[in-house]
Amino acid sequence: MVSFVLPRLVGLAGPARRAVSVAERNVAALKSAYWIVLISGFFEPMLYLLSIGVGVGALVGDLTLPGGAVVTYAAFVAPAMLAASAMSGALAETTFNFFGKMKYMKLYDGILATPVQPFEIALGELGWAMLRGTLYSAVFLAVMVWMDLTSPVRALLGLPAAVLVGFAFGALGMAISTFMRSWQDFDLLGSVQFTLFLFSGTFVPAQAYPAVLRWVVEASPLYRSVDLIRGITVAGVGWSQLVDLLYLLGVLALGLVVAGRRMGRLLNK
Repeated sequence: MVSFVLPRLVGLAGPARRAVSVAERNVAALKSAYWIVLISGFFEPMLYLLSIGVGVGALVGDLTLPGGAVVTYAAFVAPAMLAASAMSGALAETTFNFFGKMKYMKLYDGILATPVQPFEIALGELGWAMLRGTLYSAVFLAVMVWMDLTSPVRALLGLPAAVLVGFAFGALGMAISTFMRSWQDFDLLGSVQFTLFLFSGTFVPAQAYPAVLRWVVEASPLYRSVDLIRGITVAGVGWSQLVDLLYLLGVLALGLVVAGRRMGRLLNK
């Protein structure tokens, strides 16, 4: 059920070795049709960037960011599309796919017959999800550089930030999935995800909202992700990005702890 070839090659041992083995199992189970799913997940944010960032941007003109930087509308929207892409890629793996493996395929029941523990399963699944999120982020950043929306150096610095965003949302999605009772529950999750996409400083600055709504927007995980990536790739890094970093690390830690404990309860009944 769980292969230990890859962990031995990279020199891991103990929990880390077992967690990587879970991710390796997912790589070994890949089918050719899955690559179509991977590719399709990249095009949605690209279409938004081209239609709204470039198309609508021709009507909007330049924007002045809170730090004083003046950027084109496409440059304003692009980091948000990158953050949304990282979020969507991570959530796709750690919600629908994760839920199916745990609830219906009973895959993790078999894995628990090995030395792998529930928290290590959560780490392995999160690592696998981030392979998808990192692929999206790297290609999207390359497109941003090609469109002259950021510099190559800023793009390189933005990749770890995008990976962190994926990790945070992956852990959060995995934790939420352990509370899901059926496929119908994911309709609510989809609505929440789309609401975050629309109201996270994605298309307009948070300062454009009324004071109360602005506070809600700035407290959302996707806004903190957008602010972090936008600061690195376009606007410049300040204290706000430190807050974003700590916020996302907190979401990552909380999601992993909740997911690990919930999986332990559900799988060890």
